[in-house]
This record gives sequence, C-alpha cells and structure tokens, in this order.
Amino acid sequence: MACPNTLPMVPTFGVEEEFLLVDRHTRLPVERAPQVIADAAAVLGDQVQAEFFPVQIEVCTRPAERLDELRADLVRLRSVVAAAAAGADCLLVASGTPVLAGPGPGRVTDDPRYRRMAARYAGVLDGYDGALCGCHVHLGTDGRRQALALGNHLRPWLPVVQALAVNSPFATGRDSGFSSWRTVQWARWPTVGPAPVLDEEQYEALADALVDCGVLLDRRMIYWYARPSEHVPTLEVRIADVNADLETVLLLAALLRGLATVLLGEIRDGRAAPAFPSGLLGAAHWQAARSGLSGTGVDPRTGRRAPMRALAEGLLERAAPGLAAAGDLAAAESALTRLRRLGTGAARQRRAFRRHGHLAAVVDDLAELTVAVP
Repeated sequence: MACPNTLPMVPTFGVEEEFLLVDRHTRLPVERAPQVIADAAAVLGDQVQAEFFPVQIEVCTRPAERLDELRADLVRLRSVVAAAAAGADCLLVASGTPVLAGPGPGRVTDDPRYRRMAARYAGVLDGYDGALCGCHVHLGTDGRRQALALGNHLRPWLPVVQALAVNSPFATGRDSGFSSWRTVQWARWPTVGPAPVLDEEQYEALADALVDCGVLLDRRMIYWYARPSEHVPTLEVRIADVNADLETVLLLAALLRGLATVLLGEIRDGRAAPAFPSGLLGAAHWQAARSGLSGTGVDPRTGRRAPMRALAEGLLERAAPGLAAAGDLAAAESALTRLRRLGTGAARQRRAFRRHGHLAAVVDDLAELTVAVP
C-alpha cells in the first residue's frame, strides 16, 4: 500500500495544435488546407487533420512519457506541415486569431458535421474572425471518473496557465485590446468556460441533457476549459492559445502534467477539490485573457488579487513535486524564466508591430518562429 502524500505514477501527456494557413504574398488566410493535409498525411498519417475552416489545420502528437519525446514529435509535426504549406504557396502560422483577414463570410470545411454545426450556430460564426486556433494538452488518466476528479482539482489554476499562453492580441487587422482575443471570440459557443464540478454520474446526466435539449450537436461540443475526452482516456485542457514559440508549448505541457501528478496524489489520498466560486473563476479567466502575465489575477489558494507573475511562480511551486518526479523541474524553471524575460506570445506580437509598423511583418515573424527549432 502506498504511503500517504507519495506521488502516483507520472501520467502520459500529448498536445494538439491548431494552425492558420496564410498566403505567402498577402498574409491573408487561404483555403488550402485540403491540399496541405493531403501532402502532409503522406508522412504523418492521422496526426494531421482538418479543422472547422479550410484555412486551418490541426496536428496531434502521440502520447508521450518524456518531455524530450514530446518536443521531438512537435518539431516533426510542425516541420512536415510547414513544408507542405510551402508547397501550396502559403505559410504555417501559430496565432490564436488571424492577424489579417479579408472581407467575406469564410467557408466551412466540407464535412457533414461541420456543415451541421454551421447551420445550427450560424449566428456564432463571423467569417474568418471565427478561425480560432488553440493548443490543447491531454493528460493521461485511468478513465472518465479520474479525469473528472482531476479537472475538479485543476480548475482554479487554469487562469494562470492561460495567462502564460496568450497569443492573440490582433484580429482581422486591429489590436483587440486583449492578450487573448481568441478567448473572447471562443466564448460565443455554448458550454465554453470553466468546467462545472461534477462526478461521473453527474457528468453523464448533464452531457446527455445538453445534447437531448438541442444546445449541443453532440458530446464533442462540450467545450469546457478542461473536459474528459470522449475518445481517449485523458483530461483535455483547452485554455491555451496556440503559440509560435515551441518552448512556451512545452512549458505549458510540463506544468500541467507536473500539477496533475501532484493533484492525482491528493485525489488518491481523499482530499476534496478546492471550493472556488464559479463567478470568481470566470472573472479570473477574463483577467488572464485581457492582460496575460502583465496584469493581476486571482490567487487560486486565497481567492485574492495578486500579480499574475507571482501567480505563475506559485504555479511552478505547486507543480514542483510532480515536475521533479517526471525529471522536468529544471527545464520548467528555465522555461518560465525565459518566458518572463521574452514575454508572452501576445507581448512579442505587439513588439513586432511596434518594430516594423505594419501587421504583415507580425505574420512573418509568427511564421518564422512557428518553424524555428529551439
């Protein structure tokens, strides 16, 4: 029998990244995903997939046990897809929203499910302003019951993780005033937001009810910030913008897995999920989307206001035993120091605009960083 307060086995983890395809000359989104996917799939198989709009493309890593294994898979995926994009005379860009976009409604990918979604939720769509790109981290669990318990314990820390990942200040040619405009746009869809605290029976009843009453087309449209996957035994954390900087992606994945390792130990020892008011949690996510690391947030431990940079250090401290168990503590400490020095993706996009004076250069910087190998 395990002793109390010892950590459980470190879970596997994986990452899904959504990217934009932009024309090499105009830097506007282009509907070339079918060609790019066909070329990339010859190498990547089902690790490259279509997304809601044909200006988007998604890649999925295999489940990984080590951070260097995850890094190698992400580098490979980005490299192959970027080469396929170049063959279609376009660039692969990691930004949560299109920096530039032309007029027009924006076609939906030719897929029966996407067409049904477009018909049912027509008022939610707004041309390619709705082409939103996230980074989803999957944390391995032993089933839905454990995934839900982990989500219940994890939810107060997710605004801090979100603040590290902001990378969508510009949208369709303007500065949104937010660090993550993707978060604001994404909230137009039903169920987007912090997950409710549920056990397995409550989850099954609610999921069925949301579909039965017509709010959702199917269970795959449960878009909570952390949800049990419907097709693999994981908790899927969905609060991050896609980031061009690969080191940021790896930091997010490492922190989430380290924290999950700690929390799974507490769940096993019978510790209850922290009580955190849903209204305050929603406000914390809004603050993270607005200011990223540069503003203030809500401390998950006290519910009080605190500088977001201090909360990021608190997240690292909370996750440290799990990071150490995975052999990732030094890497996470170094990556967080680097992120604080270089700034979030949103801060770097705004610096690029100030440096060059036009948004096409921001797109170019993002495209170059998306394929850069650290």
